[in-house]
Amino acid sequence: MTDAGSKADDAGVDSDRRKFLTIATGATAAVGAAFAASPFVASWQLSERAKALGAPVSVDLGKLEMGQMITVVWRKQPIYIFKRSAAVVAALVRNDDRLKDPKSADSDQPAYATNEQRSRRDDIAVLIGTCTHLGCLPKQHFEPGDVELGADWPGGFRCPCHGSRFDMAGRVFNGSPASVNLRVPPYSFPNETTLLIGDDGSAVQGAA
Repeated sequence: MTDAGSKADDAGVDSDRRKFLTIATGATAAVGAAFAASPFVASWQLSERAKALGAPVSVDLGKLEMGQMITVVWRKQPIYIFKRSAAVVAALVRNDDRLKDPKSADSDQPAYATNEQRSRRDDIAVLIGTCTHLGCLPKQHFEPGDVELGADWPGGFRCPCHGSRFDMAGRVFNGSPASVNLRVPPYSFPNETTLLIGDDGSAVQGAA
């Protein structure tokens, strides 16, 4: 073989080697990038797991109107949040003689919600939206005298599964299959327009 042919062969081999090294380097970089990214992916997954395990959920109340209800999810449970007028809160006491647990003595709520309105603030109610009978989702019937529930209906919730009824504080009416009031989750108000579900703010607010 001539020197020229040998040099051409060597050049071809060098070119092939360069291509291989370029591909190998690129592949290594890609794998390295994937491993470098994995902590971030893991942190995202951890965040989702933390939410599922009960990480606090922040809710903006700035646009919540009087008589309106919104539903969010905390610990895979629906949380009912609604705004009550002063008149609705004042009328709650009229339901006492029709309720199974008017003082919430046998029901589940934080100490700061063991009151007539079962809430930390009179205007904002926060309830776990699962019926305490068999776990169905009660439907809102806020209008007093609702045609479906009768002229003496004061406003509140009715469970579509077995007919349990609850007032505007989540307290259960006599004659309902449910034996106790709707549960109240831990929560706090970091400021006037923010609700934090799953954190009672004890480090900041105490039991205020």
